Amino acid sequence: MGRYQEDAARLLHLVGGKANITAVTHCITRMRFALADPGKADVPAIEALESVKGSFTQAGQFQVIIGNDVDDFYNDFVAVSGVGEASKADVKAAAVSNQNPVQRAMGAIAEVFAPLIPAIVTGGLILGFRNVLGDMPYFGPDGTQTLASLSQFWTGVYNFLWLIGEAVFHLGIPVGICWSITKKMGGTPMLGIVLGLTLVSGQLMNAYAVPGATEADWATHTWDFGFAQVHMIGYQSQVLPAILAAVCFNYYERFFKKICPTIIQMIVVPFCSLLLGVMTAHFIVGPIGWAIGSWIGDVVWAGISGGFRVIFGAIFGAVYAPLVITGLHHMTNAVDLQLISQTGGTMLWPMIALSNIAQGSSVLAMCVLQRKNERAQQVNIPACLSCYLGVTEPAMFGVNLKYTFPFVCSMIGSSCAAILCTATSCTANAIGVGGLPGILSMQPPYIPMYALCMLLAVVIPFALTLIIGKRKGIDRGVGAPAALES
Repeated sequence: MGRYQEDAARLLHLVGGKANITAVTHCITRMRFALADPGKADVPAIEALESVKGSFTQAGQFQVIIGNDVDDFYNDFVAVSGVGEASKADVKAAAVSNQNPVQRAMGAIAEVFAPLIPAIVTGGLILGFRNVLGDMPYFGPDGTQTLASLSQFWTGVYNFLWLIGEAVFHLGIPVGICWSITKKMGGTPMLGIVLGLTLVSGQLMNAYAVPGATEADWATHTWDFGFAQVHMIGYQSQVLPAILAAVCFNYYERFFKKICPTIIQMIVVPFCSLLLGVMTAHFIVGPIGWAIGSWIGDVVWAGISGGFRVIFGAIFGAVYAPLVITGLHHMTNAVDLQLISQTGGTMLWPMIALSNIAQGSSVLAMCVLQRKNERAQQVNIPACLSCYLGVTEPAMFGVNLKYTFPFVCSMIGSSCAAILCTATSCTANAIGVGGLPGILSMQPPYIPMYALCMLLAVVIPFALTLIIGKRKGIDRGVGAPAALES
């Protein structure tokens, strides 16, 4: 037993006892529960525990913020509760029963993209550095040259970095999606990778060359079966064709596993499922996915770039944070990637980064208001820093939603910044870099204006939260949730 034995025992009682716990695990800072009846959890009493810094419910999981000592707390909790240890996958599976169909669908999308996030963030940073080196004409004696034009070394670095950028966004996205879906559906991951590679093979016409392809180009990029001809189209950066292809392949694999005797499964199942999967991908679902993705991209592009783009920006800037609560925000990854593949950039991602900044700015104001409240600062400061680096959940659930008004102030600030962002057509080359570093992803001509948008996303939420917070007496310890009172 450790130093958290007493609080662990209290938490066990307050979540409804052992009988109400389907599964429990922990991550870096939080206890994560799948509860049989979430309504039995006494949230105010839980947040009043000395060891607890906040709580929230997301994706059907009741999550209790402990901090850096969560590992010790978890061990004490397991000891006093007698609840068996579980993995994050176990808790996710158990929490599905607490979700509605929309939440389950968004959860599935999130699980497909989650393993790809490190690569997407890295790719975004790589393209951001390439922006600085080769696309920003602000250097040299006259301030009109790029770093790459001034130095052969930086030219070499600029060209070399494209090796990684291309691997992530042109090739890695379809391959990664096929692998991730195959793994999630219980298929053979290596076959999922092979399927993805067939979508971006060098034998195919690159997706970016398709719109300008001539008859001569198609003459060398067509499969001729005598009775039918099929264009050899690559699906670089495409999301929907990869998703549809991977789903079909996995159903084929399940089918052949079911009907084939065990003794011949190793030969028949991979061969038949992969062959049919690749044929389905290129002959049927690939073109369908391309068409649907293009339609979605066209609709969003019309909203962002059309006559009502300022209204679109105002609405999107305000509602993006609430979308994060529901999990619907995961759809924007696919839309962003579609816009980049169609237009060479996205005006959606810049607004998402502004929303990150706005949430962090409201928390920054709370840091100022609660500067004498040491316990509150243990949540405020890390949450603010994570927001400014693009991760908003700790700030939203740990601070802003607890008091409500900081969350509303951040929505207002995000909306105002998004209005300016869409009005000036600020466009990013890539996604993955959120918060303040998001400016690295911007196309060079828009960097100065986007810096002004970021300033709005900092100043407006900060000022509004500070003013309202003082009127509510937050700086005097008035109106604070019980769990955060000093």
